[in-house]
Amino acid sequence: MKIELKPIDDRNKSQCITLKVTADQMQYIASNKDSLEEASLNVGIARPFAIYIDGTIVGFTMFAFDEENDDPCDKYCLWRFMIDESLQGKGYGSAALKEIIRYFKENDADQITLSTKESNTAALGLYHKFGFKENGQMSEDEIVLKLHLK
Repeated sequence: MKIELKPIDDRNKSQCITLKVTADQMQYIASNKDSLEEASLNVGIARPFAIYIDGTIVGFTMFAFDEENDDPCDKYCLWRFMIDESLQGKGYGSAALKEIIRYFKENDADQITLSTKESNTAALGLYHKFGFKENGQMSEDEIVLKLHLK
């Protein structure tokens, strides 16, 4: 299985926008269209990517790299991560998260921070499997998890 993170551009933007999570997961994540609009407001910080498996787009992810932020919790963040509803349950989420972690390491991040609702048990299970741990903080109504890379 070949996993690639490709920057969002004119060739894959519309495909990315059509990707959706299951109906019960919609409460946990913004639409990809909304995420791309947020990225356009955070140029230089937001890094949106399409997730490809063996040349086929299967998901979307967006990172925040805010190296001037003094708060380590906000410096390197996994803002968005989703696999299309029709492709879930095939191991693509695990494969993609492994690639996401590799990206952060290769770009000199010392940790990754993310947040999700405590009721998002499927995502929490995946994050825990890769070593993310709750740090006791909250971000609005979401728990904060952190993975130390160094």
